[in-house]
Amino acid sequence: MANDKKLGPQTRVTHAGRRGEWTGVEGHPSAVVNPPIWRASTHLYPNTKALKEGPKSNCDGRFFYGRRGSPTQWALCDALTGLEPGAAGTMLYPSGVAALTGAFLTVLRPGDVLLMSDHAYEPTRALGMTLFKDFGVETRFFDPLDPAALEAAFCDRTRAVLLESPGSLTMEMQDIPAACALAKARGVVTIMDNTWAGSLGFTAHDHGIDISVMSLTKHVGGHSDLMMGSVSATEQWYPQLRRMAQLTGQVVSPDDASLALRGLRTMAMRLERSAATGLAIAEWLEAQPEVARVFCPMLPGSPGHDIWKRDFTGGCGLMGFAFRGGNAEARNAFIDSLTLFGIGYSWGGFESLVTPADPGAIRTASAWPPKGMAETDRLAVRLAVGLEDAADLIADLDQAMAAWRGAAE
Repeated sequence: MANDKKLGPQTRVTHAGRRGEWTGVEGHPSAVVNPPIWRASTHLYPNTKALKEGPKSNCDGRFFYGRRGSPTQWALCDALTGLEPGAAGTMLYPSGVAALTGAFLTVLRPGDVLLMSDHAYEPTRALGMTLFKDFGVETRFFDPLDPAALEAAFCDRTRAVLLESPGSLTMEMQDIPAACALAKARGVVTIMDNTWAGSLGFTAHDHGIDISVMSLTKHVGGHSDLMMGSVSATEQWYPQLRRMAQLTGQVVSPDDASLALRGLRTMAMRLERSAATGLAIAEWLEAQPEVARVFCPMLPGSPGHDIWKRDFTGGCGLMGFAFRGGNAEARNAFIDSLTLFGIGYSWGGFESLVTPADPGAIRTASAWPPKGMAETDRLAVRLAVGLEDAADLIADLDQAMAAWRGAAE
């Protein structure tokens, strides 16, 4: 039932991963609501014949050894696959970066070229410029808003394209279907970091993506107490993904998998709330004289809003803005004056967070500040809007603006 796209998002996340084989006991196919936590490194066999047969069946639901999981992890994989139409299966990793690494290792080999969007998550860029460079893979960056730049970047050695929409820090929207069409015409694999909207807000495989990556640390966990990542892949790529994950010993604890399943049940409501509050804050920021530009694709009239409205069914509270002029001391004064926004990395939890953002320090293929913004408007802030009341968060931002003005004068 959870795989039925006709069902609403909250219905799907409520029932996903709760098949009888995960929640039942013998004679009681629906014995408990939540899949129990199965802690086991060793799975026992009744005899040596069964031990010998064990490795021959490599699929979720078949015990072999703890590294291949147990019903708790299998239930989470089943749930995530069910929420991603077009996915043949899902693998779990101990962090979002580990998930990205697993996706790259599945596809890339020495001598290959990886094309990467210039607004990609900074640790993703680091993977391309360090680890995979050492493995003989060349990473080339392209302007995410210039389809011609992507088309010109392909070469005979191009093996994969890494897409991210919206982009980290500055929220540019890529035309994912158009990028996928360019890649597929050349036999190139598409990998997408789909953490921002997740499968409830953007069905990646429906829009042409081969391999979809999420940091479950964010929305799925939802409570800032979990580290995990996932990769879902189409039928063509899932067997290779699974093989690589097992070869490299990727596994998550059943306790963490249980936390992720618990967070999944309320994810749709949390996303709806944080997105609505984020949009209210974006509208307020847009009216402030201290703000040069708001980075929020859900905001009508903002760059990329038309693509978001066309392809996405939801969003989240991760957004940002650039100050009009000012200096680093003024930005620090603004951030340090906030009382309801914690200063810290990550996002997607129940609480609001803030960090400074300096996109120009990492961009190599696209300009920052972008077209339409003054060179003096390069200082940015990233906001991760949580579940607090919108009026309280806006009041907090308002008083912090006074601190910015005092330091900028």
